[in-house]
Amino acid sequence: MTITEPISKFAASLKFADLSPDAVYQAKRFLLDALGCALGGYRQHDVLIALQVLDEIAGRGPCTVIGSGKRVDPVSASLANALMIRCMDYNDIYWKQDPSHPSDIFPAALACCERAQSDGRELIVGLVLGHEFECRFCEAAVPGIRERGWHHATLTAFVSPIVAGRALHLTAEQIQHAVGISASRHATLGAVTAGKLTMMKNTVDPMATQSGVLAALMAEKGYTGPEHVVDGKEGLTHCFGPEWKLNVLTDGIGASWRITQCGMKFFPTEALTHAPISAVLDLVREHNLKPEQVEKVHIRSLARAADILSDPSKYDPRSKETADHSLPYVIAAALVDRQVTPAQFTPEKIMDPAIRAQLRKVEVVGDPEIEKVFPALQRVIVTIRTISGQEFTKQLDYPKGDPRNPLSDAEIEEKFAALADPVLSGPAQKKVREAVWNLEKLDSVSGLMKLLKARSPAKKESTAEESTTT
Repeated sequence: MTITEPISKFAASLKFADLSPDAVYQAKRFLLDALGCALGGYRQHDVLIALQVLDEIAGRGPCTVIGSGKRVDPVSASLANALMIRCMDYNDIYWKQDPSHPSDIFPAALACCERAQSDGRELIVGLVLGHEFECRFCEAAVPGIRERGWHHATLTAFVSPIVAGRALHLTAEQIQHAVGISASRHATLGAVTAGKLTMMKNTVDPMATQSGVLAALMAEKGYTGPEHVVDGKEGLTHCFGPEWKLNVLTDGIGASWRITQCGMKFFPTEALTHAPISAVLDLVREHNLKPEQVEKVHIRSLARAADILSDPSKYDPRSKETADHSLPYVIAAALVDRQVTPAQFTPEKIMDPAIRAQLRKVEVVGDPEIEKVFPALQRVIVTIRTISGQEFTKQLDYPKGDPRNPLSDAEIEEKFAALADPVLSGPAQKKVREAVWNLEKLDSVSGLMKLLKARSPAKKESTAEESTTT
């Protein structure tokens, strides 16, 4: 028996009644957060490009594109909506081995539930299921798949067909084939998050979600895929060695739920920047430090933070994608603006002389002692030295938004409103919030999706790169 068999059987048989009350509650919290991210994402340049392409190639269908309200095929809807959720790097984060953003898979459940004319309870099952296996796959790789040069979207291609297949009410055997179809043709190089970043940084996981939906539709019609795609000859563990703990994929499944252990982003930036940002903001506010008073910001963190988030390209960010993965930039913005929000990633802000003057003040070093406590703790130690010779130090072990320091429901609603305000009216936002908080009572997922149509079409915005070259 291959490992995809018990996984597929579990997915096919899972029912709403099997979920814990906390899993249901967290699914609603993460959905509201993800929909806010999608409404904010609807106005982003990369999304507008993708929507233009889909206008040309997408077919008519039963599934709703967030923002535009267009009804298209499930594959196209899943890509568009997943890209909207992901593009601002503001949705959820799970990091216990490999990093991942399980809510990137939500659009597979949304699209396939719309196609199946399902209700809110079925949607909740899909949301919980995606978190369950995305998190478990990330935990199973030792070291993380990112440490081997691959992006976690490689694993999303294994999980999204599970979610899509369950939402389409496929049999366990069909779900198993869907996993084989999607995963055997979709692997993602880590190059998308190394060095100078491009729009593909936020697109590879939505494409892996799209792959799962396509695979589930094919399996529904009888298409077959390799059952041994995880643990067989030339499967995942064979090709992506050295060590895999495959028991993690099924041990204790159904006894507790990974969605209750997932974090939520308080800042629209790469996950390892969150604790340093929080520490710097605390020090700046506590000691009322002005940028011109600061001589050096010294950050002790993980080696990967120094390698990925402070390589030479991160000291000269010229696009949003590079800026939100640049520790020097986000710390510089925190020094100058005392906040790190989507407003800090406009083309004008990225090239703001006041912020750019702070970039070289930021020094990031890997600390072996911090490596020892990761991933249980995302520890950072930040020291700010002033030109007068004073030093202020703060240690943080996990950032705001971590399950140990979660966003409150009110904070999630505030984040949703900030992202949705340019797109939805106040009364429309209220209807979305009420539908999500009462999701288990919702008769139709399509009813929820209809509430997400923007009051006016999104307008193209210039990118940071465009603003510096024209």
